[in-house]
Amino acid sequence: MTDPIHDPEEHEAESDKQTEEQFRRQMSQAAYLLAHGNGEDAIILLERCFAIHPDDVDLLTNLGGAYILAGHHRYAIPVLERASELDPGNPAIWSNLAAAYLGKLVISNREGQDRALSAYRRVIEIEPDYPNVHYNMGLIFIDRREWDEAYDAFTRAIKANPHDTDAHAMRARVDEIRNRPSSPEAN
Repeated sequence: MTDPIHDPEEHEAESDKQTEEQFRRQMSQAAYLLAHGNGEDAIILLERCFAIHPDDVDLLTNLGGAYILAGHHRYAIPVLERASELDPGNPAIWSNLAAAYLGKLVISNREGQDRALSAYRRVIEIEPDYPNVHYNMGLIFIDRREWDEAYDAFTRAIKANPHDTDAHAMRARVDEIRNRPSSPEAN
């Protein structure tokens, strides 16, 4: 009979159990940090979890979200792209991926905006009224001065959430701009 203290299989099973408990505990702590806007500290925990389960979709989604929250958009992209491969029908992944591609709107470039719009369109294919997608698309169209597209995006945002006062205000402002008589100075 094997001594339980020195049984390698039992020791390995106990070690695996402890690793799984550590994974769950750190995922829970990271979720709390993310819910309270602390991406930097969540990243530390989630990267430890990544070493344990690199293909866990929830982990990848949270890690990508933590990178975005901390302003590390370029690190979020490969993580969220992997998550989108593992769970292509998850609108949260695509929405986060759009945010990662875009980065900060005020310094975004056309390529990042195009990739973000493509990811947002994927969200809409999966779940047409997914929160904030139409609104975020409208902001990109405003940045591009594509007024009709912006108006349509804010209209869809209002349809998805009739109580969205920001979408109502943005649509009204865009409508005012797009209906303004054009002047030679504007060109």
